[in-house]
Amino acid sequence: MSRPEHIPVLLDESLEMLAVDRPGIYIDCTLGLGGHSLEILRRNPKAEIIGLDLDEQAIRIAQERLEPFGPRVTLYLSDYRNLPEIEVDFKRVRGVLADMGMSSFQLDTPERGFSHAVDGPLDMRMDLRGKTSAARILEKASEIKLAQIFRDYGELKQARPLARAIASARRLKPLESTTELRALVERVCHWIPQRGKIHPASKVFQALRIEVNNELAGLDVFLESTLRLLPPGGHLAAISFHSLEDRIVKRTFLKLADEEIAPPLIDILTRKPIVPSEAEVARNPRSRSAKLRAAERR
Repeated sequence: MSRPEHIPVLLDESLEMLAVDRPGIYIDCTLGLGGHSLEILRRNPKAEIIGLDLDEQAIRIAQERLEPFGPRVTLYLSDYRNLPEIEVDFKRVRGVLADMGMSSFQLDTPERGFSHAVDGPLDMRMDLRGKTSAARILEKASEIKLAQIFRDYGELKQARPLARAIASARRLKPLESTTELRALVERVCHWIPQRGKIHPASKVFQALRIEVNNELAGLDVFLESTLRLLPPGGHLAAISFHSLEDRIVKRTFLKLADEEIAPPLIDILTRKPIVPSEAEVARNPRSRSAKLRAAERR
């Protein structure tokens, strides 16, 4: 199997926050192609990895990359939010990583439909066993619902005009390709390329991806339940790629570190989120919006 290029985001910073030099189990909740896990295993011969991912294609590639480490690796085709239900000896867990970004493999695979930069079907399913695609949402959702999705999940100023344009266009023909949707977004948003300005289709595709995969639902519950399962000294690091996720991580950490709780459950290790260096962004422009927050179980 060919191995797509994979550049893990905030690699050194996240491994430092996880303190990966300690023997024990490290859980990679959003395994992707296994970049972070691979480096943990390389750096620490006494580390074991439990990896979860909803993407069956990604799991297969990660399994091949991590195969040399044999029994030190256990992988599950599962949503990270199911972690509390998986049989794990949490007394031995030293760190949990949740990297909530898209992998370059997913973005650069046209048939997955995650990127407006390449032509492909409007799919956007992380779990290919799922029935709801982006095309189905664009075809079936009401104009009001579409506007809500673009406003709440994409923070798009032109949410209502875009929803209206989609509702009008689909009366003649359903939107089926990423390039069709991108062209419609550019027309409605009067897009003129400008240096440093985000293409409005990026926000629209983000919003649809979140809706298709129900990405934000239960994130706060996952963070809190996982931190409660960790033993004292266990670390959790979360990498988010848009303000909606980062806000949930920040608020959950602040809630669990509140001194009014007797005693607080965690200590926050990152006073402010850690962001990529200029050098990392130059190497990997897709890292530019990443934010890392970490906490330690008391």
